[in-house]
Amino acid sequence: MSFIKDNVPARRVAQFLGLVGIAVGIVAVSAMFTTAPINPLIAIASFVPLFLVVTGLGLLVSLVFRRWILLTVSVVVVGVATVVVAPLYVANSDTVDGPSLRIMQANLLFGAADPASLIETVRERDVDVLTVQELTETLATKLEDRGLEQLLQYQYMIPDERGGGGAGIYSRYPLTDTRELDGYGPTNLVATVGFTTPFTLVAVHPGPAVVTPPDIWTRELDNLRHQLAAFAATDSPVVVSGDFNTTYLHKQFRDLLDAGYTDAADQLGSGIVPTYPADKQFPAIIGIDHVLTKDARAQSLERVTIEGSDHHGLIVDVAIG
Repeated sequence: MSFIKDNVPARRVAQFLGLVGIAVGIVAVSAMFTTAPINPLIAIASFVPLFLVVTGLGLLVSLVFRRWILLTVSVVVVGVATVVVAPLYVANSDTVDGPSLRIMQANLLFGAADPASLIETVRERDVDVLTVQELTETLATKLEDRGLEQLLQYQYMIPDERGGGGAGIYSRYPLTDTRELDGYGPTNLVATVGFTTPFTLVAVHPGPAVVTPPDIWTRELDNLRHQLAAFAATDSPVVVSGDFNTTYLHKQFRDLLDAGYTDAADQLGSGIVPTYPADKQFPAIIGIDHVLTKDARAQSLERVTIEGSDHHGLIVDVAIG
């Protein structure tokens, strides 16, 4: 202990590291609570847990070298982030009495996903409804030729051969009132699924963060919030499935939930489910694929591999109220 007390250079280094940790943490936490269309803050919000590792290291150094003020501030910064994230890891007790079906979400990487593998997953996992993004005309044809329509005979698709804007809904149950939502770069779809209890299905794909100009990205998510609020105001149960291109740590995503929805991962206490990137040597880092529900309840959630894609897929069993 005397070494720590008497070693002035080491204490100065500790103070510097503590200050750096606090500064990084404050920026990360600030990014969690802002809706400002600023690309660096949007990017930082995606990686808040990684930034808070730096704060945590500074906290430990401050503790070892008894830098009590720095330690206290570090604890407060980490605590604020924990208050936001911790509820994701606690299952809520809400229940919905009603029939259930299995919904799968898959981003297809500009049509590069392997059609045989995707169809095999649908078949093996007995998927009832499949939402896809980045669907090209070429891949849509391959899926048809390989028999996807024999498993999910009802489809509503707007493929796009030019890039990542295409989308589709494949269903075991009839699809009615199909239409495209206005106000987005990529395609966003909505349909009524003729399940035992009919429900509204919204297949979403706002523009990607950082790649999309920040004012447009912010505007698309604000537009989505208003549209989801309108769906929530109806008597119909609603399921929203897709690549949201935003994480729970973005305030814009939490605002979507405030429109009347619950994330399946939150319902089940699954925490942050990272789905991207899935095609690197390191594990997926950020969770941008989600399934949200209103007047419905997630009963299980599983992350699955989509061969050839840069996203993991999600399979969620949903009880429709």
